[in-house]
Amino acid sequence: MVNTAPRFRDLETHWARTPIEALAARGIISGFPDQTFRPNDPISRAQFAALIQKAFPRPQQRPYVAFTDVPTNHWAANAIKTAYETGFLAGYPNRLFKPDEGIQRVQVLVALAGGLGIIVNPALKARLPELYQDASQIPAYAIDRVAEATGASMVVNHPNVRMLNPLRAATRGEVAAIIYQGLVYEKRAPEISSTFIVRPPQLEPPVQLVNVSHRREFRGVWVTSVWNVDWPSKAGLPVQQQRDELIRILDQAAATHLNAVILQVRIEGDALYQSSLEPWSRWLTGQQGRAPEPFYDPLEFAVAEAHKRNLELHAWINLYRAQITLNSGPNVAPHMAVIHPETICKFDTQLWMDPGQKRVQDQTFNVVMDIIQRYDVDGIHIDDYFYPYPIAGVTFPDENTYAAYVAAGGRLSLGDWRRDNVSLLIQRIWNGIKATKPHVKFGVSPFGIFRPGEPEQIRGLDAYDQLYSDSKKWLEQGWIDYYAPQLYWKIEPPAQSYPVLLDWWLSHNRQKRHIYVGNRITRLDATTWPVSETLQQVEISRNRANQLSLGNIFYHASIFLENRLGIVDSLKASPYSQVALVPTLSWLSQTPPPHPTEVTVREGRLSWKAPTNTTIRGWTLYQQQGTQWQLSQILNAQTTSIPIQAGTYALCTVNRVAVESIGVRVVV
Repeated sequence: MVNTAPRFRDLETHWARTPIEALAARGIISGFPDQTFRPNDPISRAQFAALIQKAFPRPQQRPYVAFTDVPTNHWAANAIKTAYETGFLAGYPNRLFKPDEGIQRVQVLVALAGGLGIIVNPALKARLPELYQDASQIPAYAIDRVAEATGASMVVNHPNVRMLNPLRAATRGEVAAIIYQGLVYEKRAPEISSTFIVRPPQLEPPVQLVNVSHRREFRGVWVTSVWNVDWPSKAGLPVQQQRDELIRILDQAAATHLNAVILQVRIEGDALYQSSLEPWSRWLTGQQGRAPEPFYDPLEFAVAEAHKRNLELHAWINLYRAQITLNSGPNVAPHMAVIHPETICKFDTQLWMDPGQKRVQDQTFNVVMDIIQRYDVDGIHIDDYFYPYPIAGVTFPDENTYAAYVAAGGRLSLGDWRRDNVSLLIQRIWNGIKATKPHVKFGVSPFGIFRPGEPEQIRGLDAYDQLYSDSKKWLEQGWIDYYAPQLYWKIEPPAQSYPVLLDWWLSHNRQKRHIYVGNRITRLDATTWPVSETLQQVEISRNRANQLSLGNIFYHASIFLENRLGIVDSLKASPYSQVALVPTLSWLSQTPPPHPTEVTVREGRLSWKAPTNTTIRGWTLYQQQGTQWQLSQILNAQTTSIPIQAGTYALCTVNRVAVESIGVRVVV
């Protein structure tokens, strides 16, 4: 309550009395000869220019362009010229200023925010609807300036502080109050207490952003379930031991600085996960069809635990194998050998689903679709078993299926027909995955030799003619996201030379897919296959990164667990001394996710929040070393706070296809 007599006789109870009288005392504003101020009268653009000239003297920012409706003898000509030159006011098209037109409230705020060069947190713009009930009426051109004026506490709303009334003509009292707040912003006037001043919400300071990146590389390991090679180590183990063994494998993969695990989940028309399409695997529980007890879903468990460790989880399936050996025990429904025995071929002591039968193709396709729809897997992975590897004196008994094909008008030879059966399924799986979950990768790991003589010096199994694998075609057609040719041979021997075979596969990569070579570390021994051989192979792969040789997959996990010949130590010493994300796929969306929000450092801890409306796979933390940024940590999606030492860092969001956001720079 102001108790002294007012300077102007019509201000005694007026809400804007204090700022009006303060401006009058400074000679910025004046009243009328009858000792009134008339605070509720509108103010013209010319009158506003005159107030600006007095309140905010500024050097010239731009040359004056004379307005056709402001003659040199206009009472406010000099004030209008100054307001234009200092960047507070502009005119209308056709060089008009409209000096006698009332000025809108939003125009007052735009003029002051622009002329004073106010800069505030850009996040405030999104908060305007919270502050002003009529925020939708703010013209698009004025939104930024209104946010700036709000952030500077220059907005004064009477009688309702939440109603901006942006398009209403400003009154003399309102303009006086807003100009006074401009002086407060410049620390040229003391703050006044008023319930009509809009106070901006507390916001975090503007973030500093920086572009950071690192060398990507796919570093995978096969986890083999058949014959209990890797996991579980024995069929029928207690559930807790199964879990513990899988955790140990994943921990070792993460400790080796790998970033992907290829887990075998379909061995012989069965499932190492809960499925309505195929029975539980005997390799898991010791008896086909028996669920784990107490119940858990190993694939669901594996996906969750892999992602906690920043590992991709690719579900590895075999397309056609139905039973590895007839001595392993009976099959049970819904195994194909039980519910559709007509689709099964006996091959020596094995059972195989007939690739030429539509029911088999549908079954395998449906299995893939079921996995990607129910599990958050990062990829589907197919190995080198198509038609079975040859056994001397044994032929694959699909003559009836082929005869039916010929009788229906088919003209392909037996070999071409078999290859076509496999190729059609590969293409169908590719199309199905990309139509359902495009971010899920589809990888194939073919036998490392396509055909003897390709290239000329190569000798060995003819996968094209004996496995009926037209793997060159799939690569050339681009029906995969990545290939992992199994180059299980040494560098020097010319008949199966690692670099020669790798170069051959790269030369047929017309669709620019990724090549992640398969390396067989089971051959490590102290005499014939030293660790240096594997390290050199990894380096050979790396040296061809410009040809999209972008990683390696190692067979198999148990070798890392035993650290055979110190292979883990050697990889971590070099080339896997630093962690790395998997490569991004250029044919998938490369749109960066939003960066982390509310990044703060308090009491030695770095904390942040996840951006909204995006699927997050994790975070990358870089540390500045001189002029370079080095990837320091990869953190899982659940982590939002870590202890941190002094230094300069950048934190990025990583989405489900490994695309990073711009980094949020933070100094500790």
